Amino acid sequence: MADYTEMWKSLGIDVKNHDALLAVLGKAYTDIFLSQKNRPEGMKYFDFVMSEVHGLRIKELVDAKAQGRKVIGSYCVFVPEELVLAVDGVAVGLCAGAELNFEAAEALLPRNTCSLIKSMFGFKLGKLCPYVESCDVIVGENTCDGKKKAYEIFRPLVKDLYVMDLPQTKSETGRLVLKEEYRKFIAKLEKESGKKITVQSLKKAIDIVNAKRKAMIRLAAIRAADPAPISGLDALLINQVFFHDDPVRFTDSVNKLCDELEQRVKDHKGVAPKGTTRIIISGCPMAVPNWKLPMLVETSNAVIVGEESCVGERGTRWLTEVKGNTVEELLDAITDRYFNVDCAVFTPNPSRVDYVKEMTKKLHADGVIHYSLQFCQPYIIESGPVEKELEKSHIPTLRLETDYSQEDVGQLKTRIEAFNERLKKK
Repeated sequence: MADYTEMWKSLGIDVKNHDALLAVLGKAYTDIFLSQKNRPEGMKYFDFVMSEVHGLRIKELVDAKAQGRKVIGSYCVFVPEELVLAVDGVAVGLCAGAELNFEAAEALLPRNTCSLIKSMFGFKLGKLCPYVESCDVIVGENTCDGKKKAYEIFRPLVKDLYVMDLPQTKSETGRLVLKEEYRKFIAKLEKESGKKITVQSLKKAIDIVNAKRKAMIRLAAIRAADPAPISGLDALLINQVFFHDDPVRFTDSVNKLCDELEQRVKDHKGVAPKGTTRIIISGCPMAVPNWKLPMLVETSNAVIVGEESCVGERGTRWLTEVKGNTVEELLDAITDRYFNVDCAVFTPNPSRVDYVKEMTKKLHADGVIHYSLQFCQPYIIESGPVEKELEKSHIPTLRLETDYSQEDVGQLKTRIEAFNERLKKK
């Protein structure tokens, strides 16, 4: 990595603590990812992205701002990237995947707040995330009561926090609420950028984002092969980079990797022996650098073949249909696309468990691990009915509840290994 110290200082980053963070994450990345056997060559691009995730990519954001483009950060897949690109903005996901500076976060938040929210505060209070500091606007969303109230406290900490309300029922009224929120978001983007969304700019943006999603859909389908041509860790990493990288460059890199993976399938070449236990992870999202659970699974004689998560198929499997010749008609199409997302905040939410069943079948999975972040009420409460429904369909399911710390690694490892033994006896 080049020396980005002056750039980080100009963004207000605490350089000393940031350097220490990068050193820890660099070692963790080496130990977890670079130690894997039989990795595809195409993963070298994503290794490079991670080596420069706070360097070259941040410089690209700074350069974009110098050109007059707006950087829009968000924490949720309900924030339409299409709308940001349609005003020539740059959309980026924000850091919320590490137990970092929680002491400072807990001075503002209750201790029994989920790790994702505390991490959001920890990175900001510690001045450790150059993505947050690069943003012209940060978009929050009321996907749960924890976030809804936390954004009230977060607002004074950032330059410009825009909060988007979300429906919590899959009804016509709910869809109208979502569309109206997207209409308000368009007004915000146009005001900040000084640019008007046109039919042409919106269709172009939809095409760019659809191409990115199509590449991820292609990758997801390839993982049905046995032996698995790519590890769950590497697939998760790609899903995480999805939120940070330049969309056109990312799409090209994923498609090149898929070319290689399809050849590996033809050659019967995998990252684990044929017949290795195949697992799907379902539940809460895993933001960078939350790699604990996949690492434990894939060092327990199993391979992850799919993620039913916002950082996974829940965030990528639907395309926006390019239909209509007005911005209003295209906004309807965008609303329809995002209204499909089956977040646990919706009640009732039967489509989510239906898709876990579908994934299990098409990816030839042996079982499902339902992953919940501690104190994440929507997913914790939903985990019981999900387990019951999957087990009723003869899909073995393990419920795990954890946080970002390493304190429960031994316990989790024991439970995962016992689950793996159960799957072998099927």
